[in-house]
Amino acid sequence: MIYSMTGYGKGLAGNKKFATEVEIKSVNSRFFEVYLKLPSALTAFDYELREIIKSKIKRGKINAVITLKRNGQENGLISIDPTKLKNHIALLNKIKSAAKIKDSIKLEDILVNKDIFASEEAKIGTTDFSIIKSALNKALVDLNRMKKNEGAVLSKDIMLRATNIEKSIASIEKEFRKSIKDYFINLQKRASELISSAEIDRERLNLELALLADRADITEECVRLKSHLNFFKTTLKNEQEPGRKLNFLCQEINREANTISSKSVSTVIIHKAVHIKEEVEKIREQIQNIE
Repeated sequence: MIYSMTGYGKGLAGNKKFATEVEIKSVNSRFFEVYLKLPSALTAFDYELREIIKSKIKRGKINAVITLKRNGQENGLISIDPTKLKNHIALLNKIKSAAKIKDSIKLEDILVNKDIFASEEAKIGTTDFSIIKSALNKALVDLNRMKKNEGAVLSKDIMLRATNIEKSIASIEKEFRKSIKDYFINLQKRASELISSAEIDRERLNLELALLADRADITEECVRLKSHLNFFKTTLKNEQEPGRKLNFLCQEINREANTISSKSVSTVIIHKAVHIKEEVEKIREQIQNIE
């Protein structure tokens, strides 16, 4: 079963006093990258949180956001800094006096200064952190469920294209047996037209024609192509992390198709080889999103 690198997961956990929410997103990337957005109270747990994510995901760019609520307040309790409040009111009184304003100070005049508020973040204890880990694991399960579903769709499309390549190989092998015989006959006919019958060394001519026909032989390429394709389908079905291996096999399949195209004397075979290369390119695009 293959997994897509694209997905989204969300996890919630908590009790009456403490709760947490985890959102995690994954997009395709050549390597494994983790970006965490944490409240300051969780800074000390950065490494452990990364290790939990690493144990469940092998590849991709991961963005995780963790928010905390204590007694219903996000990321801590909100309180007032008495000193800053006193200084702010004193400043307002000075401004009133200097500007000769008789209006009294109103609540909205005080609230515009955000510096008077302070966030009280309590330390994260063992119980609180177990809640956070629970929410993170739920988010990872949710994420991997979506990645698995996406992977099933990718697998179906890739397998269909692999089957199309298989059919093209069968057509190439069938056409090759006919085309190489026709090619040999045409070469004989052309040689007879260019050289008078008296001057032809039939044995030497047949040898040269046989050598030319041998250079156009694509039997080995077809055998290797089928071998690569069988290995490709087995890897797609059975490997846990097939992305890089499938990409390598695509390169090899493409290489054999190029060789067939360059050696072939049949336009039908050349067109089939081009079709194989087109399917390989589409497969490679899909593989870029496989974990």
